[in-house]
Amino acid sequence: MNLEKVIFGFFNILACTLNFGFFIGDLDRPELHHPFELFVAVVVNLVVTVLKFGDRTQLGATHLATSMVASLQLIAASLVWTWQLYVARAPMNGEVMSIIVSLSGGALLANLISVVLLIGETLRQGR
Repeated sequence: MNLEKVIFGFFNILACTLNFGFFIGDLDRPELHHPFELFVAVVVNLVVTVLKFGDRTQLGATHLATSMVASLQLIAASLVWTWQLYVARAPMNGEVMSIIVSLSGGALLANLISVVLLIGETLRQGR
């Protein structure tokens, strides 16, 4: 068993599940989308991105690209949240939360692509 692949797989799937946990829920109810869950999703996605640096295969490059897309979208969602609460000093509403959750949804799609690639890579190596 390759410990490096186990660690990458763990963080990759954790990033996807954390992002899904934040994403799920009504857009009109900001209380269903906790800021700490978004923060943890950002951090874990950044960890996944760092773990893929140095892999010189084409599949590794695709993993890196999906991780970078997910991290970028989650960081953008965090910036929208921060702007709304601390710069604009306005309460969170459904309109702004829909932007944040939409960005999280794009990141979730990138995470799902990465998980599918991970499963495909695992199945291919089993032969």
